[in-house]
Amino acid sequence: MLWAGVGLAAPPELQGDGRSRSVPATCPLDLETLADRLAQDLPAYANRVSQRSRLVSDIQPSTLIVASRPELEPLPLGGSSGGSTLSPTPAIDPPQQIFLTTLSRSHSFGQSINLQQFHWLLLSRNEQGWWLIMSFSRTGGHPLSKPPTPPQDSSQGVVAEAVRLWLRDCRAGALR
Repeated sequence: MLWAGVGLAAPPELQGDGRSRSVPATCPLDLETLADRLAQDLPAYANRVSQRSRLVSDIQPSTLIVASRPELEPLPLGGSSGGSTLSPTPAIDPPQQIFLTTLSRSHSFGQSINLQQFHWLLLSRNEQGWWLIMSFSRTGGHPLSKPPTPPQDSSQGVVAEAVRLWLRDCRAGALR
């Protein structure tokens, strides 16, 4: 079945007789599966966040093209006890770390500019699921001709907001 006449297959819940039916979805408890699924969906989520946050309609936002396979080798957190006041209830595990690289493209004055961003995501899990505690990012050109910027708190940035939205959808069982 073609969906909305644009050549896309209908979502599974609308296939068949056209009536909506529930498709069970769960948010992974293990970090590796969660990180892999997040990396696959991150460009679409980040691009939607970027489009929604545009203030000036004639400026082209950058487009996140791809996210790397996540790396899960943690850095020492300096004696963190594992709790977080940023998640709704106390965490049941110490903070977990995900490292991702993203490639973005923007256009300015007829030129295409590619940027790499290196993201360090700190996540916590409680009874409700996974939550983003904080993120740090470094930015550099692609290919890297100079060292990237020093790490900066990017917890309020586009990628962090995309991660928060993805985790919300994951906890709600809205992802396939």
